[in-house]
This record gives sequence, C-alpha cells and structure tokens, in this order.
Amino acid sequence: MEFKYLAEKYNNINIVVKIIIGIILGIVAAAMFPAKPWFGIPGGLFVGALKAIAPMLVFILVISSLANGVKKHDDRFRIVIFLYVISTLIAAFCSVVASFLFPIDLALNTQIADTQAILPHGVGDIIHGLLVKIVINPLSSLSEGNYLGILFWSIISGIALRDIAADNTKNMLNDFAKCTSKVVSWIINFAPFGIFGLVYSAISTNGTEIFITYGKLLLLLVGCMLFVYFVANPILIFVFTRRNPYPLIFRCFKDSGITAFFTRSSAANIPVNMALCEKLGLDKDLYAVSIPLGATINMGGAAVTISVMTMAAVHTLGIPVPFSLAVLLSILSAFAACGASGVAGGSLLLIPMACSLFGISNDVAMHVVGVGFIVGVIQDSLETALNSSSDVIFSAVADFHKKFVE
Repeated sequence: MEFKYLAEKYNNINIVVKIIIGIILGIVAAAMFPAKPWFGIPGGLFVGALKAIAPMLVFILVISSLANGVKKHDDRFRIVIFLYVISTLIAAFCSVVASFLFPIDLALNTQIADTQAILPHGVGDIIHGLLVKIVINPLSSLSEGNYLGILFWSIISGIALRDIAADNTKNMLNDFAKCTSKVVSWIINFAPFGIFGLVYSAISTNGTEIFITYGKLLLLLVGCMLFVYFVANPILIFVFTRRNPYPLIFRCFKDSGITAFFTRSSAANIPVNMALCEKLGLDKDLYAVSIPLGATINMGGAAVTISVMTMAAVHTLGIPVPFSLAVLLSILSAFAACGASGVAGGSLLLIPMACSLFGISNDVAMHVVGVGFIVGVIQDSLETALNSSSDVIFSAVADFHKKFVE
C-alpha cells in the first residue's frame, strides 16, 4: 500500500522537475563519489531500453497507420521533408558565416582516433551507403536500428496490408501500436533515474577541464547551434504558420531537447518525440513517419559540426576561402550531414570529406577529428538535442500549416 502511494506521488510530479532533480543529483554524486561506476548503470539501462523499443515502435506505428488506409499525408508530408532539408542547409550556411566572423585556430597535436577504416571517401560513398541501408533485410534493420530500412519495409508492408488485410487484422495492428506506445510511456517515466546515471558518467569520466581546454571552439559550436534553434528555426516556423514560434520552440526544448542532450542518441529519443507529438495533438499518421525520418535526415546539428570543424582547420592552415567555395562547403556539409546517422562515430567522421574540398590532407583532417572527439562530450550532446527536438518542431509545423495558413 505504501509502495502504491509513493508511486502515485512520483507520477504526479512534473517530468521536467524530476529530470532537473536527476541532473542535480548526478552532478552531486559525480563530485562526491567520482569512482563508483555503478552509479552510471541506470543511464545505460535507460538508453538501452529506449534504443531497444524505438525500432519496434516505428515499425508497428507506420504499418498500422498505412494499413488502416490513411491518405492524409499529401502536402504536410512534402512540407516536413522540405523543412528538414532547408533547415539543414541554413544551419550549415550560418556556421560557415560564423566561422568567418569568429575564426578559430586549432592546436593540431591531438592523438588521432583509430577510425581510418570506416571513413567515407566522398559524397558517392554516403549515397551508396544510404541506398544499401534502405533495402537491408527487415529483421536486420530492426535488430540494428537501421531506420531507413525500417521505414522502407514498414511503408511497403503497410501499403500492401491496406488492400488485403481483414478488419480484424487492422484492429490487431492498432492494438499492437497502442501496446508498444504504452511500454514507451513506462520507460519514459523512469527518465529521471536514467538522466542521473548519464550525468554521473559524463562528469566522472571527462571532468570539467573540457570547458577550458577547447573553450573557444566549444563556444562557437554551441553558439551556432543555439542560433539555429532559437533564431533560424523560429523564422521558418513563422513563415509557415504565421504564429509566434517560441511557445513551440520552448516546449520542444523542454520535453525533447533536454532528454536528447543526455541520451546523445536521436534513435533513443524517438519514443520521447512520439510521446511529445501525441501531447501536442498532432496527427499520429503524420508523426509516425516524420519523426523516424527526421532522425535520419534532419541533421542541422551535424551540419554545424562539419562546417565549424572544417573551417577551423582551414583557418589554422591559413587557406584562403572565396565566398563561392564557402557556399559549396555549406551545401556539402548539409548533404553529408544527412548521412551522419549511418556512419559509425556520427558527424565527426565526415569532417575529412569536407576538408578534402580545400585540399587538406587526410592526416591533418584526422587530427581535426581527434579534436572533435575531445569536445564531443558537449558537441555531440547539443547536436543531438538540436536534431531531435527539431524533428518534433517541423512535424508540428507541417501539421499546423493548413489550419493556420490555408
């Protein structure tokens, strides 16, 4: 009886308040008990549970949506894809401009990470990798969290079932979708414990020295990402909705961005984003597809990282950069960013490809990647927060567009 009472009290506390408490306790625990790795176990369990349920959630929701004959995506779906692409381009261009205004010199003497074998060698490699991932065995896609493959096979299966499935089958798919969503809500309810473990692990492992050693580079990366989120994205929202964008911006930052910052995984944040879309009253038939798609191609944060790190290398080596080449870097960074989720190590391993645009050798570029791994504790967290929370923002804009404008 007492346990039930405590559970009810816990559930009645606002999730954001619980997460803030988890963050504070994680910082305190890391300061008082820096060598107790078991404190970080809840973080690993939380991220592992989210990553495990996310592929199944996406697969079932998409199939259920399409199998039940929904044909309402039309313009909204085109709008959300356009927003994903244009926002990534804007993020890359803003980062290049900021790098001109605030040039950064790097001390390129960092130990190079052993990642040479998995580096992409050009845009063609990225395109080939993305196409191959689309048609991988669906069971392999589910087990490996390959969302391009999951989306492809779930869309194909859903369309096929729409024409041949009996009503009982469609009802069963709906029940499975509700069941999976319920499991997700249970996992998210334990987010404060997971955040506690993640904060403890991050601070106890890396310390606070990272804020000092590469402070200027971090400030530029963080500044660009915050500018994209709080300035560039709101402009896009206003253009498409003619409404004040900041209530949506702050809501997504609070309910999606904070969790994504600590999980550092767009895939793990898919269930969180799905739950937020439901709270916002969005059409499930839209966000069931747009959210996992955004986790794959909406990569504004990755575009910022690639552009800033490449321009830092350029400034360090004293290479002159004409405006036309800077624009080309923006386009290349935006396009490469869309493939970041499919490359081990994420956006950092796409830096050598962007550096090759300026004739920078692979050895030097790998030194830049090494620097990126050092600041990655902050850079990757904020990059994921920007990418993942923007998925909800643009899904909402696409869903609200007809209501507010047309």
